[in-house]
Amino acid sequence: MNFTELLASVSPSGDNARATVIPETWKQGRTAYGGLTAALCLEAAIPLSGGLPVRAVQIAFVGPVNGTAVCKAEVLRQGKNTVFTSVRMTGEDGVLAEAIITFGAARTSTLDFAHLPPPEVPAPDAAALFFRKEGQGPTFAQNFDMLLAGGHAPMSGAAQADISIWMRHRDPATRSDAVALLALADAPPPAAITMCTAPGRFSSMTWMAEFLTETIETDDRWFLARHVGQTAGNGYSSQEMTLWNSKREPVMVGRQTIAIFV
Repeated sequence: MNFTELLASVSPSGDNARATVIPETWKQGRTAYGGLTAALCLEAAIPLSGGLPVRAVQIAFVGPVNGTAVCKAEVLRQGKNTVFTSVRMTGEDGVLAEAIITFGAARTSTLDFAHLPPPEVPAPDAAALFFRKEGQGPTFAQNFDMLLAGGHAPMSGAAQADISIWMRHRDPATRSDAVALLALADAPPPAAITMCTAPGRFSSMTWMAEFLTETIETDDRWFLARHVGQTAGNGYSSQEMTLWNSKREPVMVGRQTIAIFV
């Protein structure tokens, strides 16, 4: 089931609630891929946004997401220019994820800057495949095309946790919007895995993503992601991420807390 089909399968489940059966093809181990969990929460919140564009998503991945997941959205506060919503995802095992999503109108400002230069990496047509052959990697990754653009490969024993990847939805009919971008943005592995020399388990605990544009546009669906691990200790890692479109214009920034089991 591709992303377009998955969104089409979402069904109403009470007031401001939507139910989704998580396909096996979107799993990462025993849970849904984190980008999909976040995207489903955002999709549930949009009808309460008053038509305003999304500015930020903050989500805690509380428990494994599988089976039927229900996203219940609620308006926390609606002002003149902003709407704050909460989305709780639940399943048979209780609360699975909790999100705070902020929508905001554009305002005239004297400030307009973005000091987020992209890494110097080749274009997608000159980058190497991220997985050496079809079928490698976690199950959910088969929904995306991924190319190793720069930094270090996973399990390469690198001295720095830094990885850059060109990526896109494999489904050519995927809509170009914030929900689809959020579903894509978490696809790269944690940057800290580049410093490992053997496979290990990593799990996202929290994710904060900020949208830098109201219009999600790129060529041939490609986006460039750079994930940089800044700290690791006591079984946790903190990393930053930036996403650019094909013209290398910044479209998203974020932070993640990751649990490390190596």
